[in-house]
Amino acid sequence: MGKIFFILGKSCSGKDTIFNIIKENKDLDLKTVVGYSTRPMRENEEDGREYFFVSRDRLEELQNDGKVIEVRHYNTVHGVWSYFTVDDGQIDLENADYLYIGTLESYEQMRDYYGQDVVVPIFVEVEQGERLKRAVLRELEQTEPKYEELCRRFLADEQDFREEEIKRLGIEKKYQNVNLEECVDEIIEDIKSNK
Repeated sequence: MGKIFFILGKSCSGKDTIFNIIKENKDLDLKTVVGYSTRPMRENEEDGREYFFVSRDRLEELQNDGKVIEVRHYNTVHGVWSYFTVDDGQIDLENADYLYIGTLESYEQMRDYYGQDVVVPIFVEVEQGERLKRAVLRELEQTEPKYEELCRRFLADEQDFREEEIKRLGIEKKYQNVNLEECVDEIIEDIKSNK
């Protein structure tokens, strides 16, 4: 039985960068799963790479068909954006191990769907000031920066990632992303020992 190594952490903690480095590690041979979202594509994103970008109507169709494994809804300053995982054949635990990225909420739902012995949390942390600085720098790269949404996400993460929630879900280890290379090396070693 394969495992799903689930990278999670607050926005701008470096989880996307870590995810991309680990997925390129040929020794680990981890497959990836593309999630779905109803939010608009950002510049430099591609449909089917970061997410499958779909309409709210398509999300409802998939839910009605019983295909949605987990879903999260965010009331943003631009309306409700949903992120979700679909049972669309991408995950075959009989033949592979996987790398996935998400939130505490999505981790819990995926763990409940596949089992605690299958879904392994990799929780990435960064000091708050550094995380805020990274968020601003990322937004500055956009043609039309959305600073209100940046602030909403930053504050929402403080609520969503409360320490009691992390403990309730049994997540004991946290990877400190102070030095990216050291953080990635530690995660890779732990993945190898869990396969």
